[in-house]
Amino acid sequence: MPIFSAPDGTRLAYHLQGEGKPLVVLPGGPMWASAYLGDLGGLSAHRRLVLLDLRGTGGSVVPEDPRTYRCDRLVDDVEALREHLGLDRMEVLAHSAGGSLAMLYAARYPQRVERLVLVTAIPWALGGAPTAEDRLAAARLRSGEPWFEAALPLFEDWLAGKAEYGPAIAPFFYGRWDGTAQEHEARAAAEFNEEAEEIYGSDGAYDPPATRAALARVTAPVLVLAGGADGGPRPALARTAADAFPNAEFDVQPGAGHYPWLDDPEWFVRRVTGFLERPNMPQP
Repeated sequence: MPIFSAPDGTRLAYHLQGEGKPLVVLPGGPMWASAYLGDLGGLSAHRRLVLLDLRGTGGSVVPEDPRTYRCDRLVDDVEALREHLGLDRMEVLAHSAGGSLAMLYAARYPQRVERLVLVTAIPWALGGAPTAEDRLAAARLRSGEPWFEAALPLFEDWLAGKAEYGPAIAPFFYGRWDGTAQEHEARAAAEFNEEAEEIYGSDGAYDPPATRAALARVTAPVLVLAGGADGGPRPALARTAADAFPNAEFDVQPGAGHYPWLDDPEWFVRRVTGFLERPNMPQP
């Protein structure tokens, strides 16, 4: 497990999978260890995945100052990883909450981003967040599932703040509630830093107007990928991230939940590699 130092001296870990051109991967959660990403449905057959464990997760050390869990402060860790890897520019893929970290990184270091893929990314950095109505609308798409009737009241209680998240409502976050999804969900709690989650998006983490202005000057190609059955974000909300970039494309993976590489790995890998391997087109 390779290790490098953040600017404040915190020792951070990353994991390598596959061969070829590096693709830096930023996990979601917020503040999940990168292990939940696996090999992104087989994407490691096309790229050398560089899966970062954000500070305080996985193999990375807990920082002395917990305030450094805040999303905008994690940008320095991503830049330190780029320098450690010796890359002048890098391809970046970010999932879920990691999408906001990737957007803040692109806003601060636009010249360091070669391509950017945002997968079911919640656009907190742009001032957007899924509503309870969004999540319920997506949940009702699953009404034909055998677990739906028992799970829906529990999901509604979770949305209303009357209950904690639990395994009973996990099926709403996956496009297919099969053995793969159940195994993935069972590992989740052990890979999660609850203290860091509370700080990630705390006061001062985001400045949406400034971020929008900065992203409007990012020339790198961007792919924003939503899940057709995902409630956080629903496709319409995910699309607002694509609208923030001048050179972005948007797509929806049919029937996918919040982890589209699990729901249809072939579709996911084909779409992402098609974007990454496409020749750059000159921009006006």
